[in-house]
Amino acid sequence: MTLAVFLSVLAAAFLHAAWNAAIRSGGDKLQAMFRFTICQGSFGLVLIFFVPWPDAHVWPWILASSVIHLAYQMFLGYAYQEGDLSRVYPIARGSAPMIVLAITLAFALEAVNALETFGSLILGFGILLMARGVFFSGESRRMLPFALGSACATAGYTLVDGLGARVMGDATGYVAWILLGSAVLYTPLALVLQPGVMARTSLKTWGVSYLAGVASFVAYAIVVWGMTQAPIALVAALRETSILFAVLIGWLAFGEKMDRGKAIAALMIVAGVVLIRF
Repeated sequence: MTLAVFLSVLAAAFLHAAWNAAIRSGGDKLQAMFRFTICQGSFGLVLIFFVPWPDAHVWPWILASSVIHLAYQMFLGYAYQEGDLSRVYPIARGSAPMIVLAITLAFALEAVNALETFGSLILGFGILLMARGVFFSGESRRMLPFALGSACATAGYTLVDGLGARVMGDATGYVAWILLGSAVLYTPLALVLQPGVMARTSLKTWGVSYLAGVASFVAYAIVVWGMTQAPIALVAALRETSILFAVLIGWLAFGEKMDRGKAIAALMIVAGVVLIRF
């Protein structure tokens, strides 16, 4: 991985944590996710007129990714409705490499060395420690299945998008289409499952949502571009350093509780990610 790719993906990790913080800061997290998805999709809609049209063999990848992103957005919105940024985010993001590793072992996709095995154990302990905190800190335990569902979706779309962008040969165009597709799928489902998401909202709030949508688009376009320049697993793992950014934002910006257990768990998750793929 070149220095340019490394620094770009690191910047994308910060942007990813930042837009999650924007979702978490809203009064109703499901409404915030709805606004964010609409704004993200509208940005993609504008960009598709300036990028190459996908060939026929690219559309299955775009459709699959759009569906997985839909699941990711639904799970994440419900998770933030129930839990703190500094608790939800590490579980949701940190679990994804574990899931990818499990798939790798189950289907023998690649060899796993001793360092990667050790890293997976460190990562697993970090996730367990972070999840354990929910049961002893008075937080809602209902966020756990949603956070884990988000992690499963993250693992899925990471694999699909890394390969799909390579097939298309244009990372920006690919991301524009998948985020537009997820918005098209998400909107009617949200209106059915979440009555009230269209509640009247101020222009300032929509502005924040649009900025979050743009930040998300830029962050993910960088990541997908990175996966066309370097191994998918390396880029995906580096992206998970956003866990530290999210924990710090939750603590400094939202005044969320920062105890020793949460801090150690976050550091263990990041250390595990690094050991698995570096």
